[in-house]
Order: sequence, then C-alpha cells, then structure tokens
Amino acid sequence: MPLIRSEFIFKPIGYVECPQRYRYEAPRQGVFASNEGIIRLEPDLQLDTAVRDLAGFDRIWVIYCFHLNVNWRPLVRPPVGSANKRIGVLSTRSPHRPNPIGMSCVELTGIDGLIIKIKNFDMLDRTPVLDIKPYIPQADSFPDSQTGWLKPEIEEYKLNFSDLFVKKSEWIKERCNLDMINFSRTQLAIDPLNEERKRLKQCGENEYTIGCRTWKLHFFIKPEEKELELFDISSSYSLDDLAEGAQDKYQDKDIHKTFLKTF
Repeated sequence: MPLIRSEFIFKPIGYVECPQRYRYEAPRQGVFASNEGIIRLEPDLQLDTAVRDLAGFDRIWVIYCFHLNVNWRPLVRPPVGSANKRIGVLSTRSPHRPNPIGMSCVELTGIDGLIIKIKNFDMLDRTPVLDIKPYIPQADSFPDSQTGWLKPEIEEYKLNFSDLFVKKSEWIKERCNLDMINFSRTQLAIDPLNEERKRLKQCGENEYTIGCRTWKLHFFIKPEEKELELFDISSSYSLDDLAEGAQDKYQDKDIHKTFLKTF
C-alpha cells in the first residue's frame, strides 16, 4: 500500500489586499458583502501563466487560511439560523475549524498579470490564499439541496444611511481606514439585535448604538418593515478619556479630538 502522509505543509500562492482588517468587518458570507479588493499572487512561481485562462469566468473559488485564528471548537454558535444553539463545527461555515481552511466563491472582475481583481467576498486583508479554482455552475450549483439545521431563507434588513452618517463615515475612513458603511452591512443586515454577538446599547424605543472599535454608530430599527436607518456616528471616548495625559491604548485619540472639533 502507498504511504499515507499524516501531515501537509502549504505555501500561500498569494495574499488578499482589501480595506477590511478586523474579524468584525468580515461579512457572514460573500453574498452579503459589498466590497472590492485584489489577490496579489507571489512572484517567481509562474502564477501569471497559471491564471492565463481564468479570464472569462464570472466567479472563482478561493481556498485560503483563517490567519487570525489559533484554536478550533467542536461546537459553535453560527450567527444566523441556529437559534443560538451549538452546532457541530463541521456542519457549519465557522472559521474555528480543526484546520483553519476557508473556501469562498467570489466575483472575478479582472486579471492583470499577478493581480486578480475580486469583489463581494468574506476574506480580510492579508488573508493567505492557497489555491484558486473556477466556479462552474453545472458542477457547483445544487439549488434543490437540503440544508439540514439551517433555515433555507435568511431575513435580511434593508439599511438606509443619513447624509450625516455618510459624511462622518467618509471622514473616518480617510483617517482611520475603517469603513463604517461596510461594518454596518456586516453587523446589522442580519439579526441586528443579537446582543451576544454585537456591542449594542438601547438608547430609546427602537433606537440603538453599536460599537465599532472606539466609535459608536447610532440607528433606528423598524422590525415590522425589516429596515434600519443609520443616522449618526459619535466617539466612544468621554471628555475625561480625551484629557491631556490620558492613556491612548489604540493611538487614535488625536483623531477623535479632531473629529469632535469638526462635527
């Protein structure tokens, strides 16, 4: 009998480059994303030749590593569809796996040498890419398949953004590289009031804030209409936090001071 290898070592063929860097910025699945980025392939591996015939496919499978995860869990609580019950990890898409391997179907928008342009994906910046394969509808799509514990339909909320929210979001993105629009869609489009998974605080009837690092996003929710309105962004720091000599753990208090003067 041939010898069966008990251990494998993989070398990334490239890395994802995109604005999303933190776990909470990753969409639950690529179909819920609204983002753009690239996969920068490694030089000296003849990968420009390897992707030569990939142009013309609308979608590709990306096999990658969950590079921010260290441990795995046999039971997990998926963010949607499980009613907060623990589910065996191998029957979920959870990133907390025995081997930290992910697989995503993403939209291919272009190829330029060693640069693969993609959009609508659930990976983060610096994600190591192990392999790329074309998505083939005839072989990869089985729309009538049973989905086990997972409900076949996921309720998605419509998000509306006020002019003030967009203006402040653009200001923060330019200075902090934090995309509040993408964060809002990632955290609030599905199960928006799940307090176990989100830094929520109720401020009034149907009015809430959600924390994003050192910022607070303010929104109203209309449960019957499945709709949210994000109307403002504020600093999470108090005036005492911003006083001279106060500890600056995240090295961003000068930005918050300028934000408060600007708005």
